[in-house]
Amino acid sequence: MSTKFNPRQGLVIVRARIEGPSGRALLRLALDTGATATTLSAAPLVAVGYDPATAAERVEFTTGSGVEFAARITLLKIRALEHEEMRFPVLCHTLPPSAGVDGVLGLDFLRGHVLKVDFKRGEVSLGTR
Repeated sequence: MSTKFNPRQGLVIVRARIEGPSGRALLRLALDTGATATTLSAAPLVAVGYDPATAAERVEFTTGSGVEFAARITLLKIRALEHEEMRFPVLCHTLPPSAGVDGVLGLDFLRGHVLKVDFKRGEVSLGTR
């Protein structure tokens, strides 16, 4: 099954659902094949029961503007592009409000699958073959 996007403007946005200790949230994530790790803003993580300030693990990662540090949080569940992962680690790093998304869906979520991005039809899908 494929997800629609506007192929003529902006980012490729996909819907994702995350689950945490105290609830679920629907997110808008930018599909980012240049990002090695899926990264979410703090607000949706806090809303479902995670506390990035008390995360046991902090990691260094590189952005377009330099080297940053981020909390690594393991989600109970994430679902995007009709694919679900349990106990999935994400980085917590707030994007600027102008980004208009809750985070980025990175290569760590896409690996081992077939990603099809059809700019002619404005469709993206994630499959196993």
